[in-house]
Amino acid sequence: MNSISVIGAGSWGTVLANLLALKGSQVRLWAYEKETVEAIAKYRENKPFMPGLALSPNITPTNSLSEAVGAAAYVILVVPTQFIRRILEKAAPLIGKDAVVITAAKGVERGTLKTASAIIRQFTGNEIAALSGPSFADEVAAKRPTAVTLAIAAHSTHVHIIQDMFYTEYFRVYTNEDIVGVELGGALKNVIAIASGICDGLGLGLNARAALITRGLSEIIRLGVALGAKENTFSGLSGLGDLVLTCTGNLSRNYTVGLRLGRGETPAEILSDMKTVAEGVETSASAYELACRTGVEMPIVEQVYKVIHESRNPDAAVRELMSRELKEEFRHG
Repeated sequence: MNSISVIGAGSWGTVLANLLALKGSQVRLWAYEKETVEAIAKYRENKPFMPGLALSPNITPTNSLSEAVGAAAYVILVVPTQFIRRILEKAAPLIGKDAVVITAAKGVERGTLKTASAIIRQFTGNEIAALSGPSFADEVAAKRPTAVTLAIAAHSTHVHIIQDMFYTEYFRVYTNEDIVGVELGGALKNVIAIASGICDGLGLGLNARAALITRGLSEIIRLGVALGAKENTFSGLSGLGDLVLTCTGNLSRNYTVGLRLGRGETPAEILSDMKTVAEGVETSASAYELACRTGVEMPIVEQVYKVIHESRNPDAAVRELMSRELKEEFRHG
C-alpha cells in the first residue's frame, strides 16, 4: 500500500491520516508537539486535538521530519499556511524526488501573498496537488457524507491514484485542474466566514447573512479571476460549497471568531484563548493587500481587515457596507 506522510496533527491532519490508514496505507503522522505524539502512541487517540477518535494501528506518530517524509510517496501538508514555509525549510530536502506534495491548507501567506502551492514551489520541484472543499473534521471523523475537490494537473499520472487513495463510501473526491482557483476559494472563504460570524453576532438576521455570503462570493470570484483562476471553479465544492459551510456552520473556527467579534470581544481576547488556528485572521490581511495590488474591489474583505487589524467597530463596518454607492449587481462591485 501507499507510504504516506501527514505533516500536521491538528484535527484535520489527524482525521485525514486516519481515513488513509483505515484504507490500508501506512501513515506517518508528524506533530510539532511532543505530547501529541506521546498521546497517540500511548492511547491511539489524539487527545489534545481530536479526542474520542480511535486511531488506526497503521498510523505511526513522530516528531521527526526526516522519519516522517523520508520514504513517503505522498507528503500531505496539513499545517496553517503561515507555518508552511518554516516546515519546508527543514522538510523539503528530505522529500523524495518522485513524491507528490499535497496541500490541505486554506490560507494566503502574509507578506509574500502566496498560496500553499506557490510556497511549496519555492522549495521543491515535486509535483503538487491541493485538497479542499466543505469538510469539517468532526463530521469526516464521524463518517458523515462529505465531498471535496482534489486539484492537480490534468496530465498527472497521479490523478486517479490520489483520488482513489482518499475515496471512501463517505468521502467522495472530485478532481479539478485549477489549483489556483481551488486554493483561493478555500482561503478567501475564511475571510467571508468571519464577516458572516460578525453578522450573526450583531443579530442582523438571515437576510443580511444571505446577502453577505452572496456578495462575498462575488468578491472571491473577482479576485480569483484576476489572479488567474477559472471562474467556474468558484461555483464548485472549493468555492461555493466551502463558503456556505464555513459561513453557516458553528463548527467553523473562522465563523466563531466573527461571532465573538460581533458580540463585542476584541481580536486579542479571542485569539488568546483559541487552541487552534483560524486561517481567516491572517488571510484577511493578505486578501486585502491582494485586492489593493490588483485593483479589485472587495468591500467585505476590506471591512473584515479593518475590524481585525485596525480595531474598527463592527457596527461601523456594516454601516459603511450598506451606505456604499448603489450599483448594478453583475457589472460592478
